[in-house]
Amino acid sequence: MSVLNVLQQAKEKRSKKLNKIEAMKQNFNSIEAFNKLKEYAKNGYDSIPDDIKKYFLKSFGIYDRPKTPRRFMIKLRIPGGQLNSNQARVIGEIAKEFGRDYIDLTTRAQIELRYIRIEDIPEILERLKSVGITPFQTGVDNIRGIVNDPLDGVAMDNILPSQELLLKMQEIFLAKPEWIDAVPRKFNTALNGSYGNRSNIFTHDLCFALANKDGIYGYNVYLGGRVGNIAKSADIFVTPDEVVTCFEAVATLFKEYGFKDNRNKNRLQFLIEAVGMDIISNAIREIAGVDFATAGETLSKMTYYESENGRVLQKNGKFAMHCNVASGLFSGSDLIKAANLADEFGEGRLRLTVEQSIFILDVEKVDELLKEEFFKKYPNIDSPYKTHLVACAGTQFCPFGVIENKHDAIEMAKFLEKEVPIDSRVIMHWSACPKGCGTHGIADIGFEGCKAKFDGESVSGVHIYLGGSMDKEGYTILRNVPLSLARLYIKELMLEFKKLKKQKEPFSVFHDRVLSGFTKEFIGFFLKLKTYLKEKSLEIDISFSEIKNTGKIEKNEIIALADKLYYKLTNKAPFGEVKGYTKIKKLNKNIDDNLAEMIDLALMDRVEVFSEIVDFISID
Repeated sequence: MSVLNVLQQAKEKRSKKLNKIEAMKQNFNSIEAFNKLKEYAKNGYDSIPDDIKKYFLKSFGIYDRPKTPRRFMIKLRIPGGQLNSNQARVIGEIAKEFGRDYIDLTTRAQIELRYIRIEDIPEILERLKSVGITPFQTGVDNIRGIVNDPLDGVAMDNILPSQELLLKMQEIFLAKPEWIDAVPRKFNTALNGSYGNRSNIFTHDLCFALANKDGIYGYNVYLGGRVGNIAKSADIFVTPDEVVTCFEAVATLFKEYGFKDNRNKNRLQFLIEAVGMDIISNAIREIAGVDFATAGETLSKMTYYESENGRVLQKNGKFAMHCNVASGLFSGSDLIKAANLADEFGEGRLRLTVEQSIFILDVEKVDELLKEEFFKKYPNIDSPYKTHLVACAGTQFCPFGVIENKHDAIEMAKFLEKEVPIDSRVIMHWSACPKGCGTHGIADIGFEGCKAKFDGESVSGVHIYLGGSMDKEGYTILRNVPLSLARLYIKELMLEFKKLKKQKEPFSVFHDRVLSGFTKEFIGFFLKLKTYLKEKSLEIDISFSEIKNTGKIEKNEIIALADKLYYKLTNKAPFGEVKGYTKIKKLNKNIDDNLAEMIDLALMDRVEVFSEIVDFISID
């Protein structure tokens, strides 16, 4: 049986019932909605049918936002995050004139305008078109903005400049009727021709990562990435000349064979799971009509910026200057200022990053540029807690948001700056809900918004993740944590980091060296314990470094921790020469009752897992 027949059978098995959106698309399409845009603008917000507001206008990046009633968000397609100063000024002026001077920089190196009236959208689209910017196909079931290395073509480690390929890939689908709304779910693509992975390359449905095969530079293909799922190798290597053909083949495969029943399971990942990667890889070759080589050695592995003091040396001997925009909170006025600085100190080039920040390229007079007021507001390097801080829209703008998020992230960073100043990089990402638009799973420390209980009340909270990076997902250490406690737990984590790290060792290295030796349950419990001791004014100093030789087994960790606490509180080992165990209260009457009972239970071998004793150190 041919591989395409296998795909067809898998599709038919999942085609017994179309989801609501696919049924809608059969009776109407986004092009019809867009053609009526001027009519809607003339007649006002109330003239727009609900289905068009809720779905069809999103294909053109026009989002009705219930959180800002009767106002729209427009998501702009910024190819590869690259802007010239003229484009930036026009976008800034639009934000000032029509959108309350508000701009969000996104985790896909794009720009979002907010507070936009339907009456103003036709004029806004014309102004954007005049400088080559469009919001087309940036929402719902479309091929979204393609991500690239923000330093593509300029960084020392950029081997294959990829922007021209990106633009050719766009030409295949952008504003073409047969591709608008054509895929079953959103389809994210990234290509990276650099050693540095500055584009979250492995978190996309389709990834082209710098590789070497038999001495030839090209790209290895990875498939099936998304929030919560790192892409897997398709065992395909493509040369630069083959990239566009491969891209079209993968997009066509998803368009023709992607599932259309359950929208929660319609991304490319689920088609891969249904038939296997070998079938998908061979189908790509068949659709493309090219017998692509098998994978070479992937070179895009580095997961952070190689920069010195927030500046990156370019191939031309000038500098790319980082402008840190914490949580992506920006403005039209400041985008205009950035454009003017790019003209004055460089060659009018700006780059957006997946960390919601900006680079000004081609700077020679670095010290003079840093004296500008703009860099006081957006420092080229901020505190370790803010420089890589990412946060999605949150409840202020997003109907899915569970917590406010952006200011929550900034407040956490400010708290840590004050309580635990450090000189090493720590990357924190915040998502306001499980959709994960803040990419919380690929950060050193990730936060996913949720509701939590505190003093019997429902409050804003987070699930806390550790150990993520641009090439692997993190894991959950604590769930349903009120924000007021989350900052205390992370403070204890940062105190441990500060105490145990080596020189300017980044948190990611510290995690792999120290924390990876413990179960996730131990790490979460230990941070709660440390916080409990502080809150109860119990002067017991205990560190990760003191818990050893547990084999990463939860029960062993409990016993080792209890043993260490027992000794610190009594100056005696829990088991002496005489066989038996002496309860801790007999040796130290002043010990906290909860702590004593917890230690006794652990050492009397009545505890298997941390969940059995966590209530003893609860402070909520």
